[in-house]
Amino acid sequence: MNEDPIALPARRFAGMHLISADAVAQMPIRGAVDALETALRGGLDPEQDTARSRVATQVGELLVMPSTLGTLSGSKLLSITPDNPRHGLPLIQGNFTLFEGPEQRAAALIDGVALTNLRTPAVSALAVRHLLPGGVADPLRLTVFGTGPQARGHAEAMLSLHEIGEVSLVGRDSERRDRLAAHLADTGVPVRVSGPDASAPAVAQADIICCCTSAPAPLFDGTLVRPDAVVVAIGSHSPRMREVDDTLVKRAGVVVESRANALREAGDIVIPLAAGVVREGDLYPLRDVVTGSAQLPTGRPRLFKGTGMAWQDLVVGAQIYRNYLSAHDGAP
Repeated sequence: MNEDPIALPARRFAGMHLISADAVAQMPIRGAVDALETALRGGLDPEQDTARSRVATQVGELLVMPSTLGTLSGSKLLSITPDNPRHGLPLIQGNFTLFEGPEQRAAALIDGVALTNLRTPAVSALAVRHLLPGGVADPLRLTVFGTGPQARGHAEAMLSLHEIGEVSLVGRDSERRDRLAAHLADTGVPVRVSGPDASAPAVAQADIICCCTSAPAPLFDGTLVRPDAVVVAIGSHSPRMREVDDTLVKRAGVVVESRANALREAGDIVIPLAAGVVREGDLYPLRDVVTGSAQLPTGRPRLFKGTGMAWQDLVVGAQIYRNYLSAHDGAP
């Protein structure tokens, strides 16, 4: 087993690099997806990753997400300040620090929000890459719940990586929904919009459904999901919040980033588990699906639940750094 599947090439250390959100945006989504797949196939085990730490502040919360693999280490530090949007400020702010080599020198400081907005759709796209059943005819129908950065990132990722014939965008805020719909329509793909109460046709017709909301309760009736559809739910990392119902969890083959993490943070798993709808042993780790050591049942929907993990920031952050070096000083 390769102990360092994301190792950086040897080079002369040239100090710490500041990598902005604009620089992160230069990273193609396919490159991020491929980096994650390479890491999982190379031996990275998400079950061994460090749990997210939370610190309550006077005005919100701090999240600390450290991870290490081989000679690379890193940690993302984010502040979440719920009152900020009211003042025109970001809800989430922060950075990811990457350390490299035997000396563990601070190599890069990467915009943490931009990194999150890249790696989360990349993880979902990796899951969809392996969960879409064979024989599904193109073009595909995509339904996205949400109107924020993750909804945009997931829609763009699926449009980039799959032949999508139609996008259905479901959101409560009509102004934000219409603005995102106009942006996506620039790709030339037809975009339909609806509110949550009128989303049933979009769910029933979809090949891929991406749930990217802060909803505390299920967004749709799980009986509507086609048996060959893939559902991605990434909207929260709270054990008390969920985007999909017990019906879908019971029907689906359920894939998670890691079992331990899902049992800590994923309300979409924790709540039906407590109700006896699903058992821990029914959950398929994404690593096993990617490496082919697990085979999901056919004729059932496939659900990927993600909450975000530190190893994903490390893998994608290292690839961003690698690309940055190549662009700026010719390093491989």
